Amino acid sequence: MVKIAAVSEQFQHFLENLQEDFWGNLYERTQQAWKRFLEEDSQRQRDRYCGVGWHERGRSRKTSYRNGYYERDWVTRFGTIRLRIARTRAKNFLPTGLRRFQRRADCVALLIREAFLQGVSTRQVGRIVAILTEEPVSAQTVSRLTRDLDEAVRHFHQQPLEDDWCTLFLDGVSLKFRGGAGRKRVHMLVAYGVKQDGSRRLLAFMRSQGESQHAWEGFLQDLYKRGLQGQKTRLIVTDGCPGLAAAIQTVYPRVPHQRCWVHKMRNILEHARKCDRDPLKRDAQAIYQAPSKKAAEDAFRAFKVRWRNAYPSMVKKLEQDLPELLAFFNEPQSLWRKLRTTNIIERCFVEVRRRTRPMVCFVNVKSVDRIIFSIFNRFNLQWSRRRTLKLFTQTT
Repeated sequence: MVKIAAVSEQFQHFLENLQEDFWGNLYERTQQAWKRFLEEDSQRQRDRYCGVGWHERGRSRKTSYRNGYYERDWVTRFGTIRLRIARTRAKNFLPTGLRRFQRRADCVALLIREAFLQGVSTRQVGRIVAILTEEPVSAQTVSRLTRDLDEAVRHFHQQPLEDDWCTLFLDGVSLKFRGGAGRKRVHMLVAYGVKQDGSRRLLAFMRSQGESQHAWEGFLQDLYKRGLQGQKTRLIVTDGCPGLAAAIQTVYPRVPHQRCWVHKMRNILEHARKCDRDPLKRDAQAIYQAPSKKAAEDAFRAFKVRWRNAYPSMVKKLEQDLPELLAFFNEPQSLWRKLRTTNIIERCFVEVRRRTRPMVCFVNVKSVDRIIFSIFNRFNLQWSRRRTLKLFTQTT
């Protein structure tokens, strides 16, 4: 058994050395091939510019004179390559694929940006990239490379919206960023839409200082101006924020409004005595789990009779909110579970928090926009390639 173990260990070392030699040689040969190709391409461009090849004479055709070479580091996925770039007295000749002042291949810049967008901190991104390219990357470089997303963010905010979204889910998420006086919070107002054919999309987001009526009105007015006028919208689902409810009445007064039952249940149970929580919860659940709107209204009346003496203010508030809590009953029964809560959009926020948690807080508000756009854009791309929400295609 000892001999077998020794042989196995030797064989394992043999395999590790073989793999190390193979990949090491492969990377080295690939580096050399890229170096040779790029340097020769630079020289060919210089000769073409001068009008004559190496060792050729032709003063009448000459447009410039060769001026030797200069060395430049080029960071690639195969490591850092030192290139000899040809030049004349007038200009330098970069190989095809290189741009002026560029020190990294596009694939490396994409790796840096994608690692950052996956929630890896700027310092950790530098360490990860250094393992692959043997070139350290500072946190400042990572931040600079991610600024390329600003144009994509502007396009996302300005692109026209179709007016065929049958259901809108509206909610907000709060994130931290570094301000002049320390860490601050910024709220992101978000719109999620579902069409009649079951396709879905995160339509828009906007930074705000809070979730006031004024902030939500500005956000909804932007949706309206970009084309989402609500002509085909059958329902707007929210978490019950008073400012949002008031803003909907201003911008989309003809669209029915559904309040989230998950948030409402928290409000109902928030101030309840411990001994009352379980029966109170069961009686409240009987309202939204009823088989019809009329049965739900009957369940509320039973709820009111039982609890109005113990919790008068809570029962009164529930009665005031009841029309907006039962709006989902006017939609097809197959959609009731989806429409009575904001769980659909809340699941997107879970991913936002997961991705942003390693960052602790953002450097500035622009970095908030970049990461939110990238997360939402990835969601939209995934949803465009996958099957639609079939439940929303049912009309009965």
